[in-house]
Order: sequence, then structure tokens, then C-alpha cells
Amino acid sequence: MTALLVTRLAKSFGGLRVTKGVDLAVEAGERRLIIGPNGAGKTTLFNLITGEISPDGGSIRLFGADITNTPCRRRVHLGMARTYQIITLFPRDTILRNVTLALLGLSTLRWNPFVALDLQHDLAARAHAALARVGLDEIAERPLGETSYGERRRVEIAMAMAQSPRLLLLDEPFAGLSIDERRDVQKLLRAIPRDVTMVMIEHNMDVALDFADRITLLHFGEVIVEGTRAEVVADPRTREVYLGE
Repeated sequence: MTALLVTRLAKSFGGLRVTKGVDLAVEAGERRLIIGPNGAGKTTLFNLITGEISPDGGSIRLFGADITNTPCRRRVHLGMARTYQIITLFPRDTILRNVTLALLGLSTLRWNPFVALDLQHDLAARAHAALARVGLDEIAERPLGETSYGERRRVEIAMAMAQSPRLLLLDEPFAGLSIDERRDVQKLLRAIPRDVTMVMIEHNMDVALDFADRITLLHFGEVIVEGTRAEVVADPRTREVYLGE
């Protein structure tokens, strides 16, 4: 079954065409890597898939359902979650509260302005479970501002996984991490079961190639190479536009 089907997706900002008729088909359970030089349109593609910006043309299907015009907030309820290239969390709140807030977004309690979040024991239990998956439950009460950059990356993944996604989009999850932190995140991503389809943008080829079943190379908003790891690495267009050869 196809988890994500993008067809002829196009987006321009003024006279700048950022995505030019992108086609992308990701099968359920697949690990897809999206690579490309800066300005290739990778994050814009993610923003189109999640509904944070609207396409000028084309369509997006999530597990067979057309979500092209579905509001961003509804896509989360349909099983889509993402992380961001630039971490956007609440540094003065605890790790636990950050994850609990992510869960609140899927709960009917989000409509209650008087809800006492500290009394929502079910949400807290689910948040603790998500943090345990990423090895952070022991420091759940620590303010986020007192954590390392690598720990914040893991918090962000915990927030996404707490929403029980069927499709997880990861925007450069290894960016800015030390060697040890990269190893921790690699181990975490490998442990995510195959009932979660993952699509990842990443520049660090050393860690990213181990992740991918298939790779898509974007250049100036177009897919120019797609295939297995061996096929993409061997393609001369990859060496020309991405590896600098």
C-alpha cells in the first residue's frame, strides 16, 4: 500500500518556482531519504505535505485519501507527524510538559481553556511512555532549557511519536549533533516499528544512507534521481549536484 503519494506538486513564491511538478510515492513501512543541495526545495516539500503551505498545483494522498486541501491541523488526526529543521519547543517548560502539550493537540481537551494540564494523568502517562522510548523519562521533570541539543532532538521525536503517527516526516534530525548524539538518534530511529512510514531529509550522508530503503534527490525543485542507495550513489547526476564531483 502507498503511504504517501505526491503527484505533480508545484509551488512558487513570486517568480521563484520552488517545487516543479514533484512526484513522490512512498510505500507503507518504507524508509525514504530525501537529499539535495541547499535551495533544492526539500523543506518546502515537507511544508506542502503537512499543509503548512498550499500548493499551486498537484495533489497529495495519505494512505489513499486525498489531503491536498485538508487543513494542516487535520492532517495530524489522519496520522501525520513531523519534526523540524529548527527546533521549536518551549524551553521554560519541562520535557514532560512539552510532550504533554503535543498530546493535548489531539485531545478534545484542547478546546477547554480552563483545563488543568497537571491533572490530566492519562496524558501524562502517555507522555512518560513516549519519553521512555527515547531514553529521557528519568529527566522528564527537567526544564527543556537545561538539556543538551541532542536531548532536545530526542524530545522532538518523542513529541511526534506520542501522536501515534502512521507517517513520520523528519527534517534533518541529525543536524548539529555530536558523534555520540548521532549514534543515539540513529539507534532511536532504527527502533521505530515498520508500521510507521518514515521520510527523512538529511545532509549527513554517513548516517543517512544507513537509514534509507530508497533515496530521492531533489535539485532546483525537481526530482532528478530516485532509486536504491546503490543506484542513487552511482548515478553521475548525484555526484555532480550533491557530492560535488
